[in-house]
Amino acid sequence: MSRAFVLGNGVSRQQVDLENLKHFGPIYGCNALYRDFTPTALVSTDRPISERIQDSGYALKHKFYTRKPVASSGALPVPQKYYGYSSGPIAASIAAFDNAVIVYLIGFDMGPVHTKFNNVYADTEFYKKSSASPTFTGNWVRQLTTVMKDFPKIAFVRVMGGTTTPVKEFDDVKNFRNMDIADFLNRINNTKEL
Repeated sequence: MSRAFVLGNGVSRQQVDLENLKHFGPIYGCNALYRDFTPTALVSTDRPISERIQDSGYALKHKFYTRKPVASSGALPVPQKYYGYSSGPIAASIAAFDNAVIVYLIGFDMGPVHTKFNNVYADTEFYKKSSASPTFTGNWVRQLTTVMKDFPKIAFVRVMGGTTTPVKEFDDVKNFRNMDIADFLNRINNTKEL
């Protein structure tokens, strides 16, 4: 079974050892993840951070997708169908296009229950302060729902940590399910089986 892991930057992601995760399949990440870890493919759609990534030379050595690749930077264009989407949903679509059979969504903590900005990179360049209001997640929910429905033969599994909010809109997606992070961690750390 071909597995892929798509990393959002919600704080629940910090429970997962990304180096260990490499042994289980390709990893797709977003934005500032490149500061700490090199995924199989990185996606960034926000212009300032996207340009910083390209200026750094990252895309010359690693697979990187963005809306407007800078000439000679090595960056690749995002899939045209999802051009206006955010980084996380685009990363999920790329994992699907790369023939994953099951896509695990990790660190996609979105939801209305957060009272503060929920992001691993809060208080760093290009990100809001940790004390800031949470980011509106309605667009991410709609975009991810569309991506999952566009690939009905692929199973999408959202790993639910302590800061991950249930999203009722996902309940109507037939190829979607949630998995508790404790179960996920037990499987990858102990049984080595997903």
